[in-house]
Amino acid sequence: MPESTLADIAQEEAIVERIYEALIDQRLAPGTKLSESDMCKAFGVGRMRIRRCLLLLANRNLVELLPNRGAFVAKPNPKQALEIFEARLTLEPPIARIAVEKSKPSQLKVLEKHLLMESAAHVAGNRREAIRLSGQFHTALANLADNAAMLQIVKDLVTRSSLIIGMFGDSGIMNCRDDEHAGILQALRSGNANLAQDLMRTHIHHIMDHLDLSTPKAQAQDLVSLFAKDV
Repeated sequence: MPESTLADIAQEEAIVERIYEALIDQRLAPGTKLSESDMCKAFGVGRMRIRRCLLLLANRNLVELLPNRGAFVAKPNPKQALEIFEARLTLEPPIARIAVEKSKPSQLKVLEKHLLMESAAHVAGNRREAIRLSGQFHTALANLADNAAMLQIVKDLVTRSSLIIGMFGDSGIMNCRDDEHAGILQALRSGNANLAQDLMRTHIHHIMDHLDLSTPKAQAQDLVSLFAKDV
């Protein structure tokens, strides 16, 4: 089998990133079967490339590979949901503290622009865009800590949280409240590491408060329609 070229790797990374985005903004529901043939049609690539993408996502617990059944979007159970948020509570508040210590004024301006877009999406009632931007706020904040390992972990946890919220969240919930994000940003601007850490902890608890782990819900989807329009 020929080795993958840089172009092949870049294409696979782009596919994985688009699946990430669909998971974060809840366009791709938990439990959805990821048919290889449909994915090939959607992205215009061969089966081996799709299989490599699915394996990468499975290694990050975002996809389940079941023998003789295929690949499915992960469908966290209540115990797994609690574990994800316990991990976020362990990791993200200290990251907020580190971000205060390491962030530069230019980076905070970029985060401020992001928050303005998130707020506009909330005001416009654009739930999908608000969900996407709220998840990106957390990864953008983690990026300020300047630690690639922590950034990848936060990205995966935020993506898995979107699956959990899609299954167990209130129908109108948008993952995060933008006013709480604004408070965290203000703590960063003022250089108050303790406040940033405390606000992030409270914020994650508030997300958890809107989950009802007794009532999971999911839906089937047309993968070709979901992804092909972006090819």
